[in-house]
Amino acid sequence: MTDTNRTLAELFQAMAELLAIRRANPHRIRAYRRAAESVTGLQEDVAAVAARGELQRIPGIGRDLSSKIQEFLKTGTIESYEELKISLPPEIAAWTALPGLSDTVVQHLYFRLGIRTLTDLETLVRSRLLRTLPGVTASDEDLLAAIQARRRSGLSP
Repeated sequence: MTDTNRTLAELFQAMAELLAIRRANPHRIRAYRRAAESVTGLQEDVAAVAARGELQRIPGIGRDLSSKIQEFLKTGTIESYEELKISLPPEIAAWTALPGLSDTVVQHLYFRLGIRTLTDLETLVRSRLLRTLPGVTASDEDLLAAIQARRRSGLSP
């Protein structure tokens, strides 16, 4: 799989996860997941398929997702993905800089679990429940150390 295909598939998967966290239309979520699978399974670079004007021949790729692929190929991102990420308050979005916390995990913490402060996050880590969430890659100790460092630096309440 090419780097472009891998990045695009990861982006579509992340969009599906962010939409799922928000309990968006299940058909839309499935469409992004299917598009991620289709792009992952391509034997050639998606840019070559786009250059031939054949994106909609890829299973699960219709007009809307085809335009998102074109946008990605031109700009390196998809604006609707950036909009999904922006809806977090800046101090919460900054948690993605903490070890092991991806955009998807932070969105889940905020929207599904109601984690709103570093104290809430620290409590969750200390309870050992954070490690049960898919996508969390850091150890509890590393995350607790990063939370304490962030507090000392005054970056978050």
